[in-house]
Amino acid sequence: MFGIDSPELLIIAIVALVVIGPKELPNMLRNWGKWMAKMRGMASEFRGHVDEMVRQSELDEVKKQLEAAPGLDLQSLDPTKQIKGAIQEGMAEGEKAFNEAKSTFDNPLAEPESAPQIAADQQPAVAESAPASEPLPEPAPAAETPPVAAEEKPAKAVAAG
Repeated sequence: MFGIDSPELLIIAIVALVVIGPKELPNMLRNWGKWMAKMRGMASEFRGHVDEMVRQSELDEVKKQLEAAPGLDLQSLDPTKQIKGAIQEGMAEGEKAFNEAKSTFDNPLAEPESAPQIAADQQPAVAESAPASEPLPEPAPAAETPPVAAEEKPAKAVAAG
C-alpha cells in the first residue's frame, strides 16, 4: 500500500497514538474514513461521466458511419411506421365490419343472409317414415305443468325476510 511496509505502518500508528492521543484517535479515524468514502464516491462519479462521454463519442462515430453508408435508409428501418400501418389497417377493417353490421341492424326489412330455411312438409314426412302400427306420441301441453321454482322463490324470500 503506497510503498509502505508493515514495520513502517506500525511506526506511523504508534506516532499517531502518541501525538493525537487515545481519546481522539477513534474520532479522527472515523472522520478520515468518511473523507475517503467521499473521495471514492467523487472518483467513481467522475469515472462514470468519462465513460459516458466515451460511449457517446463512440455512438456518434457509429451514427456518422451509418449515415454515410450508401443505399442505407435509416427512416425505412423505423419499426413504428410498420406498427402504425398495421394498426390503421386493422382499424379500417373494424370500421368496415362495424358499418356493415350497423347497416344490417338499421334496415329491419332486409332478410339475413344466413336465415334458416324451414320446410313446410316436415310433419307429414315424419308420419310417413314411422311405422303405421305405432301411434305417434302426443306432445304434453306446456301450460299444464306450472314452474315449481317460480313458486318456491317467494316462499324462500318470505322465510328469509
